[in-house]
Amino acid sequence: MPDLKGKRESFLVFGAPAVGLEEADAVRQVILGGWMGTGPKSKEFEDRFKAYVGREHAVAVNSCTAALFLSLHALGLRPGDEVITTPLTFAATVNVIEHVGATPVFVDVDRSTGLIDPDLVRRAVTPRTKALVPVHLYGRTCDMGALGALAEEHGLVLVEDCAHSIESTFNGQRAGTFGKVACYSFYVTKNVTTVEGGMLLTDDAELAVRLKRLALHGMSADAWARFSDQGYRHYQVVEPGFKFNMTDIQAAMGLVQLGKVDAMLQKREELWGYYDRCLADLPFELPAAAERGSRHARHLYTILVGEDRAGLSRDRMLVELQQRNIGAGVHYLGQHLQPYYRDKYGLLPEHFPNATYHSLRTLSLPLSARLTERDLDDVVLALRSALNA
Repeated sequence: MPDLKGKRESFLVFGAPAVGLEEADAVRQVILGGWMGTGPKSKEFEDRFKAYVGREHAVAVNSCTAALFLSLHALGLRPGDEVITTPLTFAATVNVIEHVGATPVFVDVDRSTGLIDPDLVRRAVTPRTKALVPVHLYGRTCDMGALGALAEEHGLVLVEDCAHSIESTFNGQRAGTFGKVACYSFYVTKNVTTVEGGMLLTDDAELAVRLKRLALHGMSADAWARFSDQGYRHYQVVEPGFKFNMTDIQAAMGLVQLGKVDAMLQKREELWGYYDRCLADLPFELPAAAERGSRHARHLYTILVGEDRAGLSRDRMLVELQQRNIGAGVHYLGQHLQPYYRDKYGLLPEHFPNATYHSLRTLSLPLSARLTERDLDDVVLALRSALNA
């Protein structure tokens, strides 16, 4: 029989968001009001979000995947073009490059942070390179000074994947304000959630108009207003677009969440520090300290678990935690190890040793503004019990 000392009484869901009656009431009001599709709440959410980050234009969409795809599509990426990105990311970052017909070019990451390595980006640039997609991983911002300079030097379009980094800064400047376009996620596990949803930010007015149009079938601007009290308006399809728009139900929830964003970050900061203290004596690699002068969004608390130090593999630890009613995640099994990209591009683990190192060891522990120190005590007790077992 397995040693299940330290088993929590009820299952601790990984990534459960901090939502409550305020969000429920906001959604209820939209439902009772009758306008539930894309409308005034979506517009208000766009306005509030762009003001929070500090950009000129916002387009609310139904996912960060949609945001990333629309960015590359609208910026003219096509077959034969290369897009440099990291293998240590969710599939969506890379899938959208394939969807527009371009070629993803992976470069390895920094061993301590898991962020894309600017020196390796420089070496990967070719005459076919058209874009660079850095991923601000776990809430930590990439070296945007170095990456921005590289993009400018080589004429590359810079598209920021900010799915983990709504609140992050680099040297005092907000993540999402460096690139031509920045893409955000409001998935259920994110720091601000609309359950499903995303956002595009840019300072380019013409590009913003096109992104908004593409997100709703290629229809002329403000097509959503055709059923408003101002009377029916005929729409015009000016190019073949997509069905990527956000609904007012999602936006209503997002507005409440955005109002709490800094308070929720403070709570996660406290929980992060508690993890640091409680895990200091255990045989794991803990997250690297936040860079001086920058702000970490504290999205994912990831430890590295290896048999060489812990005596068991990351995957075995996942099983042990599950048996003790603790939910955990893996962020990420690198895209260079996924069958599609591995086989299509002939990628080997040793091509990206640091990304492979993280892929085989990374384990994300529960972290949410809804958790308490007592919840984290259960996680730590389960980890200790698993090590002893």
